Amino acid sequence: MVTPVYAVVGALSWPLMHGVFRLQVRGLENIPEGGAVLAANHISNLDPWPLAFPLWPRRQLHFMGKAELFNPVLGPVLRGAGAFPVRRGEGDVEAIETGVRLCREGKLVAMFPEGTRQQKGLRKKFAARPRGGSARIALAAEVPLVPAAIKGTDQLLRLPRLQISYGKPVPVDDLAGLPPRDAAETATQRLMTAIQALHEEL
Repeated sequence: MVTPVYAVVGALSWPLMHGVFRLQVRGLENIPEGGAVLAANHISNLDPWPLAFPLWPRRQLHFMGKAELFNPVLGPVLRGAGAFPVRRGEGDVEAIETGVRLCREGKLVAMFPEGTRQQKGLRKKFAARPRGGSARIALAAEVPLVPAAIKGTDQLLRLPRLQISYGKPVPVDDLAGLPPRDAAETATQRLMTAIQALHEEL
């Protein structure tokens, strides 16, 4: 099920995605039927749009958005589209708990481990430590951690072909006996390696 706002945005996006940007999608079969965390590289503020569109109208992605965006004007629209706020850099426990709850309800939570968008695509070597929220949520909710790669959203004015690739879930079963912090760190490392590999194939 999708919200009315999400359904309308998806319908309006169809001609743009298929006609203008010639969206190319790989790996849809890797998206599980139940709850999961979908984590991708981040190169544009518009990344959630093509990342979510291939799953419309059957599935809806629930994104974390920085709390500053949830003002009286944008807040109702963002919430209507399934987004929920996070106070970046403050270890927002409430946002993590919301993500876990959504996953346990069988929903898809989408995140960008790099935290902020990158100016030159996905870095081959991460100068800054990627954030572990994606892994923390997936491990706590006991749902798959699915990598994804996005290409083209940083050049929309040039009308590029948008490309999305969804990968197979990151293996985490062997992390069950580790302390939560160590398990999340290892899972995040595996996740970023998988995202990098997907991006290089686009």
